[in-house]
Amino acid sequence: MSVESNAAAKLVYQIFDLQRAVRCVATANLRGQDTGVALQGVLRFVGEGESRATHLAERLGVSAPVLSRHIAELEEHGYVVRRPDPEDGRAQLIALSATGAEKLRAIEDHRTATIQDLLQDWSQNDVEETARTLQKLAESLRTSARATTAGPTNTTEIVEE
Repeated sequence: MSVESNAAAKLVYQIFDLQRAVRCVATANLRGQDTGVALQGVLRFVGEGESRATHLAERLGVSAPVLSRHIAELEEHGYVVRRPDPEDGRAQLIALSATGAEKLRAIEDHRTATIQDLLQDWSQNDVEETARTLQKLAESLRTSARATTAGPTNTTEIVEE
């Protein structure tokens, strides 16, 4: 099955429009935070499990020096810890500290509350269908030749109460 050019172009436009909207919402929600969007993104990836900085940089699509600055800032806040990699003494593994895990949980709780508030006029079905579609899109993009270094993002299953 092939996607028509105009449909693909419309999807590209919608993706970029969504990125702009998400940035606007994220920026509005940063007031009073000690971490910006970039640091929160790094914190999220570190929260998926202990990892080498080189692996994190590849997954985030940033250079090693950029990631190093982000890690240093997160470490300064007490959100991440480093330890020598037992498999390679020259490398370090980066993980969340207990404070970092609390911070990440607070960020994600705040984001969840924000999106709940912004989507009050959506049905549960609309939200679930959109989540499935976005997941399918992300999986398709990750499997492309240019995105193989991104790796999967661990998603948390939402348990209905």
